[in-house]
Amino acid sequence: MEKKLRWGILGTASIAQTAFIPGVQDSRKCIVQAIASRQPQKAAEAAEKFNIPASYGSYEDLLQDPEVDAVYIPLPNHLHKEWTLKAAQAGKHVLCEKPVALNAAEAAEMAAACSKAGVIFAEAFMYRYHPKHRRIQEIVESGEIGTIRAIHGCFTYNDLKDKRNVRYQKHMGGGSIYDVGCYPISAARMILGQEPLAAAVLASFSSEHEIDLMASGVIEFPDDVALTFDCGMSASPRCELQVLGSKGRIELPLAFGWEHDEEPPQLIVYEGDTRREERLGVFNSFALEADAFAAAVLEDEMLPFGPDDAVSNMKVIDACMKAAKEKTWVPIEADRA
Repeated sequence: MEKKLRWGILGTASIAQTAFIPGVQDSRKCIVQAIASRQPQKAAEAAEKFNIPASYGSYEDLLQDPEVDAVYIPLPNHLHKEWTLKAAQAGKHVLCEKPVALNAAEAAEMAAACSKAGVIFAEAFMYRYHPKHRRIQEIVESGEIGTIRAIHGCFTYNDLKDKRNVRYQKHMGGGSIYDVGCYPISAARMILGQEPLAAAVLASFSSEHEIDLMASGVIEFPDDVALTFDCGMSASPRCELQVLGSKGRIELPLAFGWEHDEEPPQLIVYEGDTRREERLGVFNSFALEADAFAAAVLEDEMLPFGPDDAVSNMKVIDACMKAAKEKTWVPIEADRA
């Protein structure tokens, strides 16, 4: 019987129950072995709902379970570092929700701890595992749209009614840049294969919560290419990406979310007067992410996006946060290829 990666889930967050756990259960190489909550009843209810073998009333107890190989951390952002370090110390591989930390220094500490413990560590940007993003690279490399001139991404939603949500708590790492601005930032880095040079961001801050409700930014990459992006928690919903070339462009109407059969075309390619829609099939990006992580653990395959990528993305987010607060261009210190 093929060995499968056995996951433990630290918390009963919505993203875990609506997306990651079903994704693991749809995967080829993984199973959910255990789930924990600081409220034992919540863990027990989730375990019953998803037919998970073990539930725990503390995260510590789950980390001591020898039947758990890896943990998924969907906790509020300010807890990512603490529980990644504890998981590494317990010998568990770690897939941590985005943003991986509150700043790049924390991310680097987490990566170093996992490396020292000999466990794999990655940030959970599930969208990157969908084949439409590999298809973007193929189209760009083919020369069909010419040289990339600019990238634009947006990720917005309006949830102002839910002010008790962790996304509105400054000390927990709330705000739109942390929550959704991180997506177009990671996408531009992935597509261009380069680290940016500087960032400028204009943000609307909540006087009540001191977090950015809306932000619009420009991130400068080498060769005079820029990512322009906007993100927000108080705007009409959008989740789009556009790659603009010298001869054409690629548009993704639903760039970062998960798809269903009724969703629009996954890619729209424009070249001159021609317009082409591409549908690559409906995939569960969470299942693909879990299987890629399992292949790295069980089969020693290279993880497509490892700890260095997580640290680099946090460096850009750090610069964006500083630029938004100071209303100035902020240089980004990054390792460049």
